[in-house]
Amino acid sequence: MDHRMPDNGDALTGVDMFAGLEPDVRQRVIAAAVPRHYRKGQILFVEHDPGDSLIIMKRGAVAVFRTAPTGERAVLTVVRPPDVLGEVSLLDASTRSASAEAIEDSQALSLSRAAFMDLVHSNPRILDAVMRSVGGLIRRLTEQNADHVFLDLPGRVAKTLVRLSGESQAPMITIELNQSQLAEMAGGSRQSVNQAIGSFASRGWLRTEGRRIVVTDVQALRRRAGMGS
Repeated sequence: MDHRMPDNGDALTGVDMFAGLEPDVRQRVIAAAVPRHYRKGQILFVEHDPGDSLIIMKRGAVAVFRTAPTGERAVLTVVRPPDVLGEVSLLDASTRSASAEAIEDSQALSLSRAAFMDLVHSNPRILDAVMRSVGGLIRRLTEQNADHVFLDLPGRVAKTLVRLSGESQAPMITIELNQSQLAEMAGGSRQSVNQAIGSFASRGWLRTEGRRIVVTDVQALRRRAGMGS
């Protein structure tokens, strides 16, 4: 899928964190931000790197993940436009708590912590948006923990595919994600995820095309994930 920020305004269009700012302040934010381009597979930052910037997504998708001592990865979330990532490190001036990798060719704006803190000091109401963003992160992690308790692996795979499909109403939704990445997101082995994908394919809910997954019945996947229709 081609995830990009709607091109119907300035570079912060649709970004909740900056929605309440006056136009001139938004322009100062844009002027202070540095455009970034990330190739698919490129690492944006890794755990324990300095948390020195806020990343504002404009196009593409980035997976945020943790790595176990054994080298196994667990994907915490996938960030798409117009969302942001890196806000937690900016708030507590600590190091990155997770790593991030572009899973599609991506474009973003990078806002330094110094510029971000200047913005917060001059516009205290932006803290409300920051806290909402952090609250959303906490809710996602809570739901993810619940999924590992209450859903079997095929259910988690189905739910992951539904989330990756986004709000698209298209009859077929192409997801640029290989099965290893899907296994990291669903919290299972690649072999087990492959079996779930094969089961879904046999039911006509999706098909695979090389490194792509084409969802053909998102409602069936929603039901399998216990999400209703």
